[in-house]
Amino acid sequence: MLIASVLLAAMAPAPAGNVDSTRAAFTKCLRDHLKKQLEEKVGEGEFSLSVKSACEIQQNAFKAAVTAANRAGGDSAADAADNAEMQVDDYHANFTDKFKDYSSTNTLPGE
Repeated sequence: MLIASVLLAAMAPAPAGNVDSTRAAFTKCLRDHLKKQLEEKVGEGEFSLSVKSACEIQQNAFKAAVTAANRAGGDSAADAADNAEMQVDDYHANFTDKFKDYSSTNTLPGE
């Protein structure tokens, strides 16, 4: 019985596909926001605040997908939500660093 349960679990579709697609949508939106803010020549402080509220729909979809994947992997609801929030915070920090780099060289990201 245990072996059958393990086989069924292994054959179930993995939620990773949803995480991948929502991650791609979220980061594309963040890249578009980054480029727009660079073109408008906003300051670092303004970008740092705006990136957190940009792409709310994509961000929420990504967080939901990560949370669901973590829950499917056995994490508690609190741990799954914390992990999703940490990943979003990492993307915000990463794009803020990119903004600083592009601003300092007065360049724009490629497509």
